[in-house]
Amino acid sequence: MTANEFFRKLMSGKFWANIGAMLIVVVLLCLGVKFGLDLYTHHGEEIVVPDVKHKVFSDAEQLLSNRGLDIQVVDTGYVKTLPPDCVLDQMLAPGSKVKRGRVVYVVINSTHSPMLTLPDIIDNNSYREARANLIAMGFKVGPPQYVSGEKDWVYGVVCHGQNLRNGQKVSIEDVLTIQVGDGVMNMDDDIIYTDPEYMPNDGDSTATHTDGGVIEGEGGHDDFEVVNGPE
Repeated sequence: MTANEFFRKLMSGKFWANIGAMLIVVVLLCLGVKFGLDLYTHHGEEIVVPDVKHKVFSDAEQLLSNRGLDIQVVDTGYVKTLPPDCVLDQMLAPGSKVKRGRVVYVVINSTHSPMLTLPDIIDNNSYREARANLIAMGFKVGPPQYVSGEKDWVYGVVCHGQNLRNGQKVSIEDVLTIQVGDGVMNMDDDIIYTDPEYMPNDGDSTATHTDGGVIEGEGGHDDFEVVNGPE
């Protein structure tokens, strides 16, 4: 190709029409990508997160859904004065500005009080140790009940008039009463009743005590003489 032919094609209208068309396509592609990303990511859109605390879960779900937000339960708690399924806390603070489709994580109120396992304290701890252990675990502990036994030793745990056992499940709302020894032993517990010990001799019915004494029985004899009184 000669220089004249090159310049002639360069200055032709068809060449510049093709260049213009390509530029328009590139611009349209750039604009399409930009607006598409903005639409997909909700660029510039802000939604104010409402306060859903102390609302029933179904009401909170409807309120957030109306604003284009989702809700998800991540944990449960227990507050006796609030109804079951009530929202106790939300992870996004009320008034926060987020994009559409954001998930609001919440904690809801349990339908029943949590249960705790009674530790191994019965006949295994002093009162001070047992009480400190129960309180640390979250139990409610009332005044002790003193019973006959070794001073300050734990002999039992009572709840609602029923004796509990180690490992039993108890509501954290229940108050436990620890049965503690008062240091006064029951004398009846120290008395041991036993039968007298003796060893029978072979061939007769005379039995000999372990202390060497003799018990006379049928077939035995004694050294007593019959003395007749004055007539």
